[in-house]
Amino acid sequence: MTHKKNSKSDGQDVTEILDAFDLDRPSLPDAIEKTAMTSGGYPYPAKMNRADYYAELRALQIELVKLQKWTREQERRIILVFEGRDAAGKGGSIKAFRENMNPRHARVVALSKPSETERGQWYFQRYINHFPTNGEIVLFDRSWYNRAGVERVMGFSDHDAVEDFLEEVPRFEGMLAREGITLVKYWLNIGRAMQLKRFHARRHDPLKIWKLSPIDLAALGKWDDYTEARDRMFERTHTDHAPWTIVRTNDKRRGRLNAIRYLLTLMDYDGKDRDALGTIDPAILGYGPGFLSPSHE
Repeated sequence: MTHKKNSKSDGQDVTEILDAFDLDRPSLPDAIEKTAMTSGGYPYPAKMNRADYYAELRALQIELVKLQKWTREQERRIILVFEGRDAAGKGGSIKAFRENMNPRHARVVALSKPSETERGQWYFQRYINHFPTNGEIVLFDRSWYNRAGVERVMGFSDHDAVEDFLEEVPRFEGMLAREGITLVKYWLNIGRAMQLKRFHARRHDPLKIWKLSPIDLAALGKWDDYTEARDRMFERTHTDHAPWTIVRTNDKRRGRLNAIRYLLTLMDYDGKDRDALGTIDPAILGYGPGFLSPSHE
């Protein structure tokens, strides 16, 4: 498998890492294994302790149950959008949020490519069809931001369509805010070596291989294109009424905990246990384009 070798990301010898990487080889190259966790400027050299993670996760999930009960009673509507590069941990993060909620009132939306009918509709229409009613929480595993990311990079949408989308999004999301819908947009950010490590794990684990799509494989050679698309998206769609919350997820455990904490701190639900919430780690979670310096790729 071939890759571009002109990447400027991670502050490491990307050419060496890509030369060493073969998705079909059973063993992961040492160059990737050694740099995966700290790639993209990640601030911790190792995963969070497993026992500590599950103890904190349980406490936070209890708070999520309280939040859901309050959401039902107050007839609130909440949308959580999870975006990020392939293998950034969107599905696992959504599971951590939802696994102890009542599934009747907490739905996951993960849409496949649009049908012929949907392609003829207003772009946002098929997403609106899945928006919450009173008392619901809806979690989008990818969202309308496909147009600014994969559609742009892979050539599924032309330049004018992408520019129109970026122009329309702030107004569209402003309508949601005025309607009283709580919209939280998460961008899960990983380093390049970590992405390669996770792709390799998917390729060789029979329980995960379904996660490795042709789009994923094509993305391996388009890292810088995705970076450019991401930065353009942040620039145009990070607004006061719908900001981007960025979570570094080289360590999925720290990422999930901080993403959940952020949602819980936003909401003034009944019975909130502030001690259980803990404190958001500012090295893991931040806001808007300025949180990611050029080295955090």
